[in-house]
Amino acid sequence: MAHILLVEDEPAIAETIVYALRADGHAVTHCLDGRTASEAAATAAFDLAILDVGLPDVSGFALCGELRRTAQLPVIFLTAQAGESERVLGFDLGADDYIAKPFSLRELVARVRVVLRRGAPGGAVVDGSRTGAFEHDVAGRRIRYHGQALDLTRYEYGLLSVLLGRPGAVLSRAQLMDRVWENAPDSGDRTVDTHVKTLRAKLRAADPGTDPLRTHRGIGYSLDVG
Repeated sequence: MAHILLVEDEPAIAETIVYALRADGHAVTHCLDGRTASEAAATAAFDLAILDVGLPDVSGFALCGELRRTAQLPVIFLTAQAGESERVLGFDLGADDYIAKPFSLRELVARVRVVLRRGAPGGAVVDGSRTGAFEHDVAGRRIRYHGQALDLTRYEYGLLSVLLGRPGAVLSRAQLMDRVWENAPDSGDRTVDTHVKTLRAKLRAADPGTDPLRTHRGIGYSLDVG
C-alpha cells in the first residue's frame, strides 16, 4: 500500500480520485491547495504526489518544485492543458507522468501503479540489489552490468545510480543535475549530456550490442534495465 498526496481543488473530481485510489488499496491524503499540501508534506511521508496544475494559490509546477526540495517523491500532474511546452516544463520540474482532464479513473489508477513500480522515492536502492542486468553494491559504490564491473567516475556512478533507482522513468536534465551535481553549481545541462555519452560507451564496452541508456529528445534520459 502506498501513501499518496492528492492536491486537487475541485471537490467532485477529488472525491472520485480518492475513492478509486483507496479501492486499489492506497492511503490518500487530499488537499485543496498548495499551502495545505506543503504543510501535509512537512509532517508525513508520501510515496507519490498527484498535483493539479491549476491550483487556487500556487501552480502545481511551483508546488512540485517545493516538494522536491525536501523529498524526491514521484509526481503525476493533472492538467487541462496538455500541450508539448507544458509537458516539457513539467518534466523539467520533476513530473513522472501527465494525465489530461477529463480522464478515466481506471487509467489514472493504472498509471499510479506504473509510477510506483518504477522504484522507491529518491531513487533509493538497497545494498547488493539486482535490477535486471545491473547489480548495485551501494555501500561499495560499485555497479556491474551483465556481470562486468564498470570503471566509473564519481559523476558517472551518480548518474547511473539515480537512473537505476527509477528504472524506465524519464528523468529530465534538471532532475539529474539536482540529484547528481547538487554540489557543483557551475555545471550546466551539457554536463549531463557529456557524462551520458561516456557512460553509454562504458556500458557498450561491458556488453557490446546493447544500449540501455535511452535519450528522449527535448525531455531527458531513462534506463532500460534489461
